[in-house]
Amino acid sequence: MPTNNLVQRIIVAAIAIPLVFGIIWLGGWVLAATLAILGVLGAREVYEFGRRQGIEPLDRTGWLAAAGIPLLAYWAKGSELHWAEPTLYAGALWLMLTMVIAMARRGPTGRPLTSVSVTVFGPLYTSGLLTFLIAIRHGSEAVARPSAYVLLTLFPLVITWICDTAAMAVGGAVGGTKLAPVLSPKKTQAGAVGGTLGGVITALALGKFVLNQQGWSFSSAQLLLFGLAVSIVGQVGDVAESLFKREAGLKDSSTLIPGHGGVLDRLDSLYFVIPAAAGLYRMFGVI
Repeated sequence: MPTNNLVQRIIVAAIAIPLVFGIIWLGGWVLAATLAILGVLGAREVYEFGRRQGIEPLDRTGWLAAAGIPLLAYWAKGSELHWAEPTLYAGALWLMLTMVIAMARRGPTGRPLTSVSVTVFGPLYTSGLLTFLIAIRHGSEAVARPSAYVLLTLFPLVITWICDTAAMAVGGAVGGTKLAPVLSPKKTQAGAVGGTLGGVITALALGKFVLNQQGWSFSSAQLLLFGLAVSIVGQVGDVAESLFKREAGLKDSSTLIPGHGGVLDRLDSLYFVIPAAAGLYRMFGVI
């Protein structure tokens, strides 16, 4: 009989997967607003990590940045002049504001350097990295070829999901040497290899039979590189988030999502995958 945790995970996945597809299909301000919400929720969890270690971040200042990064990024991306300069000034003003607030509220005895550091890191990690999804979804020809760019955006996400599933299946079946016993005791080297193979096979199959049928012309070498890179950086991102949880003495980043933990737990791989995918697409000349 399925455990309550498994049932919760299935229910959440059944709701989340169609929702993700719908948001990416709509794109635009809907996508930017969704990333803003996820950024704020993720930053809250990062700040809780700090608070458990006696660090008091400037919460509302950080949440403002976490919400603003995707919205400003889409505004700059959607500008006919591609005029991103105002967003750079906004970032500079936010950083100055953060330091002024730290002076007023923390003082020299309130660990202002650690407070500002955690405050700045939160939105950069949880919102800034996800914002590369906007660059993919709204590439140079997205208006003329919306379906092609929706699939291009979903491609690294699906590879990551398959990689995670394959890693769990192979790791559970084979066992063996732990991948990172201190940071993530359940992950094994066999699981990492199985996940990578699953991701590469998925990239080759979907690239050839789905993406290339939508007008893209990815070569086998490009698909192999893409699948390998996404699978590896995704697993690194997963373990990297565990580093913060172990420092804070937590198993999950929060209990926000039933059966899944927190926002950081669900998006840890994607924080690394999405910028890597955007960089590869840029290198391939498709965005």
